[in-house]
Amino acid sequence: MLFDLTWQILAAAFILDLLAGDPKWLPHPIIWMGRAISFFEPEFRKRFENPFKAGLLFALCLIAAAFGLTRAIVFVAGEIHPVAATIVQTVLIFYSFSTQSLYKAAMEVFKPLAKGDLAKARIKVGFIVGRQTKDLDEAGITRAACETVAENFVDGFLSPLCFALVLGAPGAMMYKMINTLDSMVGYKNDTYILFGRAAARMDDVANYIPARLSIAMIAPAAAMISLSRGRRAFFTALTQGRNHKSPNAGFPEAAFAGALGVRFGGPNVYHGKLVDKPYIGGAFNDPIPAHIEKACELMMLSALVSLVLACLFAWSLF
Repeated sequence: MLFDLTWQILAAAFILDLLAGDPKWLPHPIIWMGRAISFFEPEFRKRFENPFKAGLLFALCLIAAAFGLTRAIVFVAGEIHPVAATIVQTVLIFYSFSTQSLYKAAMEVFKPLAKGDLAKARIKVGFIVGRQTKDLDEAGITRAACETVAENFVDGFLSPLCFALVLGAPGAMMYKMINTLDSMVGYKNDTYILFGRAAARMDDVANYIPARLSIAMIAPAAAMISLSRGRRAFFTALTQGRNHKSPNAGFPEAAFAGALGVRFGGPNVYHGKLVDKPYIGGAFNDPIPAHIEKACELMMLSALVSLVLACLFAWSLF
């Protein structure tokens, strides 16, 4: 691990995320990453005629820059004082976590749903999912919100935690650049099918191990609520985790589906095109609005289980 990452740093970063979430009044590295992506994309497209080559070099340069710049910042802070390096690492890893903001965003969907305001719920869920939401019914809105909570448990917490464990704050920021690149250019449309292909594949690789590790975090968390839920989460993830077009998203979604006793997946409209996804947890019923709240609670409990294990791992090394 880099720069003496300790369990106290991980715990403090998680507590900061719980307390502060995503404060709008603070400058956020992810916003800067997005601006860098928007600024450099046309430059790489102009310099390289082959769009795949341009996208590959574009992604590699930005990922290397995110890692290198963060490493330099932590190193300089350490040269000033070890406490400064600890503070910098804590803040940067805090920025890589998004459990609280995900919880709030999902609950913003739940609130109008609970009041029967489908129009407002469609707007709110449209902020956190990529599918077309204007025609979703109550079950469709609920399913979209729960799936996003499950998938983003990995993207928004477990993956950056794993990268931080191995490579410190530079690793966490490197992961966030990979993930931000995928969210901005990793589309299968005429504009990005070639240019964004490398970024999308890098995101798949970065999440490959954490997505599968998520089963070992979600199932015990579900078992704390109910042993039967824990067993369902584990076996649904093992048997149906591959029922997804994404190589990674199906595993946390299947674990959540089993724990909640609901079905995910099925046909959805993305960017005007109907995508017929297989069902996950097909033996269960469609979720109801109350499952959004339960999914959020399971996500937070799974994050706590992950944090405790990560802290024990970090403690054992120092």
